Amino acid sequence: MTLSFAISACGGSEGEGKDAKVPSAEVSKAPSADVGRSAPEDGPLAEVNGNGITLTVDSAVRDGGGFLTVSGKVTNGKGSFWTAGEWKSDESELSKSAGSMAGATIVDAVGKKKYLILRDTGGRCLCTLFEGGIDSNESVDWFAQFPAPPDETSKVQLQVPTMPPATIEISEG
Repeated sequence: MTLSFAISACGGSEGEGKDAKVPSAEVSKAPSADVGRSAPEDGPLAEVNGNGITLTVDSAVRDGGGFLTVSGKVTNGKGSFWTAGEWKSDESELSKSAGSMAGATIVDAVGKKKYLILRDTGGRCLCTLFEGGIDSNESVDWFAQFPAPPDETSKVQLQVPTMPPATIEISEG
């Protein structure tokens, strides 16, 4: 049995055309930014800043299939080009990518568990790859999929390398 996903970019004029890309061979079902709580109506779930980069979390949606899809926007305020190299994990399957969300984790403090980003059958993360990097003062959408914590867990901490942790509330999809 093969499990595959697709990614679709959400609208927005800032950084349009520079959205992170995932090869279409790896994907077939898109996480929807319109599911659950989202930034336009309620404001972001969390926003953290580090080294001139702003990571905004717009949604964290648990679906019936046992996944937690976290998504938002990353903005490069460094004043120079940024590749997200410090955010990728050190797995050899991802070493060819300039940068990705692959190093991100979520922590369920109540359940005392740490969850890594899911991988496809080729070992690639089910997350945004920042191929080509992000220009100064540009923003791009991002997503990452994790195993969902237990139903009684309503808040987790998103941890992205070099960034402070962000506590986020989970919504049901």
